[in-house]
Amino acid sequence: MALAKVMWVDDEIEILEAHKRFLEMKGYALVTFTNGFDAVAYLSVHDIDLMLIDESMPGMSGLETVSRVKKIHPHLPIVLVTKNETESLMDEAIGSQISDYLIKPVNPNQVLLALKKLLDNKRLVAEKTTASYQMQFRTMLDSLEGDPDYKEWIELYRQLIYWELEMEKSESPEMKEIHLAQKKEANHAFFKFISRNYSSWIKINDENVPLLSNKLFKKKVLPYLNDTNPVVWLVLDNLRFDQWKVIEPLLNESFKLVEEDCFYSILPTATHYCRNALFAGELPVALEKKFPQQWVKDDEEEGKNNHEEFFFIQQLKQLNLCDLDFSYTKILSHEDAVAFAENAYSLLNHKLSIVVYNFVDMMSHARNELDVLKELASDEVAYRSLTKSWFAHSPLLTALKTIAERKCTVIICTDHGSIQVKNPIKITGDKHTTNNLRYKTGRNLDFNARAVHAYRDPALAGLPKYTVNSSFVFAGGQDFLCYPNNYNHFVNLYKNTFQHGGISMEEMIVPVVRLESKQG
Repeated sequence: MALAKVMWVDDEIEILEAHKRFLEMKGYALVTFTNGFDAVAYLSVHDIDLMLIDESMPGMSGLETVSRVKKIHPHLPIVLVTKNETESLMDEAIGSQISDYLIKPVNPNQVLLALKKLLDNKRLVAEKTTASYQMQFRTMLDSLEGDPDYKEWIELYRQLIYWELEMEKSESPEMKEIHLAQKKEANHAFFKFISRNYSSWIKINDENVPLLSNKLFKKKVLPYLNDTNPVVWLVLDNLRFDQWKVIEPLLNESFKLVEEDCFYSILPTATHYCRNALFAGELPVALEKKFPQQWVKDDEEEGKNNHEEFFFIQQLKQLNLCDLDFSYTKILSHEDAVAFAENAYSLLNHKLSIVVYNFVDMMSHARNELDVLKELASDEVAYRSLTKSWFAHSPLLTALKTIAERKCTVIICTDHGSIQVKNPIKITGDKHTTNNLRYKTGRNLDFNARAVHAYRDPALAGLPKYTVNSSFVFAGGQDFLCYPNNYNHFVNLYKNTFQHGGISMEEMIVPVVRLESKQG
């Protein structure tokens, strides 16, 4: 590893010779100057990694030198060394973009610590992260081999996401590969877990099954409608748990996180199934029977999420809450979002305000067609980064900050997540078979039964049976379903895109969080 090059500027540099030798013994290369003029001249033709500079020097002060240096090297870390502890100096120093300061007299260990913090912090954090993950790796493998239940799967997934986010700080490609392999193995085991247990969850109506989409309002929203605070229920579509974790810090200034939990999205993990179940409090098989006019089949052209408010009113009737004061807002475009942000205070005029925000879904689907977005979201890290960047500059964040100025409760959830698909699987069906890449429903489907999870009787999965011979087929892991016709074209088109509808931790184990405003 190359030596870090450090410049030290002090008009009494000769009395710091012992400090200089100490730092050189620790592996740093030092160049010294007694005045700011010579330091600036040197930096006009040379690069360094960090500067230590005395604040009080004749001719040109430390802060004046810093100002000139920043014009040459705007991102150079600078440590100010000073006898002056006044608040005004510290304010001026911070305004001059110094990275740290030390109060004289300084000892060599203080200087060493400052250098490590600024120059070696990334490496040290990466080494510690790698070592910690290695310790946890065996524990997580043991969890997979121990046949986890649905609660343990949530915790295992949360741990995998925690380490995935930590691994972004690591410079060890080997450890990242190990983590990716472990997540792949976990998804393989999760696919088997869902295949074995999902039908029983649909049949059993008690506390021994996970919280599914159709029970979310009753369990996670309804209990807080008795409080004095207005409740905003934000359904941010297609939001994975890892995406929630990267936008969470942007809300910390305005909100207090009261509860962070996960629930299981129903199958298929597609918007019109999951979100209609979310608002109706019913599984799709019941919705299709009770409301045939409002339930739209997969192969029909009509919009399949046009009746969410209607379905929610039906759930309120079942719960004897017909008099509940609520509003329903759906954001489908940037223009909608801007208008929504401008009128955010109106959300607090109702006991419950439902907001369905579609941008994340539009972003991920648009990625399939737009080359620019393919570049911006080429992998999981980039997809999270794109989500965070969007949220940081979105009208949605503006609206949330606005309502946080008053007392309110905000409950954020999603309908399903998504996964980056990599492995094509061939499937055939008639012209009425659906186009979704992660699941298919139709008549006379032909597929490799070992590669997918299928329901010949859709009612076992709480799903409608549209014709006598219709069935549902779900892809797992990072697989996606392609027809033999134009097979290579569609494989090249959709490989490495983010899709939903199938069985994976990313699609099914999704966040629901409760926030309370800090102001008001």
